[in-house]
Amino acid sequence: MTTEQDTTSAGAAHGHARAEEAGQAVLAGHPVARIGFGAMQLPGPGVWGPPVDRDAALAVLREAVELGVNHIDTARFYGDGVANELIRSALHPYPEDLVLVSKVGAERDERGAWIPAQRPEQLRAGVEANLRSLALEHLPVVNLRLTDEPSGDARSSAERVDLDSQLAEMIALRDEGLIGGIGLSNVGPDQLSRALPAGIVCVQNAYSVLDRSAEPVLELCREAGVPWVPFFPLGSAFPNVPKVTEHPVVIDTASRLEATPAQIGLAWLLAHHDETLLIPGTGSSRHLQENVASGAVRLDPDALAALDALAGAAAS
Repeated sequence: MTTEQDTTSAGAAHGHARAEEAGQAVLAGHPVARIGFGAMQLPGPGVWGPPVDRDAALAVLREAVELGVNHIDTARFYGDGVANELIRSALHPYPEDLVLVSKVGAERDERGAWIPAQRPEQLRAGVEANLRSLALEHLPVVNLRLTDEPSGDARSSAERVDLDSQLAEMIALRDEGLIGGIGLSNVGPDQLSRALPAGIVCVQNAYSVLDRSAEPVLELCREAGVPWVPFFPLGSAFPNVPKVTEHPVVIDTASRLEATPAQIGLAWLLAHHDETLLIPGTGSSRHLQENVASGAVRLDPDALAALDALAGAAAS
């Protein structure tokens, strides 16, 4: 991405920008715009149950595709099937160039709590549930989301799931044609190194201009040519996750470049690594247009230097 400042303000691009302005990349053999869409925010509060406004959620999905988004990230456990049902209702039959990416490795209990589903048979069941809920026979990419072991976890080592066994099941699903590519989510560098021989097509980790704790994983992706798909690219509503749009340097940079703080945070991610694919999520048409227009934001050398210097901001 060029770092020369664009004289066109991002605000003026609202309603006119398209996802392709951020450039193209390849995901599991499929050409995609570098700005995609994450479906996690479409269900109700706590990523559980139906959306507050179903019609608005459906409209945002359709508008995203109209704006050139052809990479949508989802999961069966977002809203206990709600996100997938909304995608199917809004977009099926799907555009030929649309790449739907889902994930397995978790479930929700009857109260909406997140629970691990890491055993090979659970991964298979998760893929099959995603296919049914999206009305597909094949998913272009499925991410294996690894879970953190709780501090003081009392489970015996025999109950913990070996990464090699998980990858073997994902490879079997790929060989059977149920999935096209295997991605990883929430991984450390050692896990990624072990998994790369399986043919990993993307990695999703929490990462932003303020939170670069996953930089060692990103460096491995750079070396291996694996697309990097950061989640929480602007922080999140969860506690202890730094909010990019609230940082003074981000705010000042946005003011100078006539963009919004969110656009600056997303533009930095695009500039930081050429194979970054963004999946910002929203249930708002205005925020969707703002996110897509971030592809028109050009960060000049002063902006890049100021933002690069925030590497330790998450810990301060």
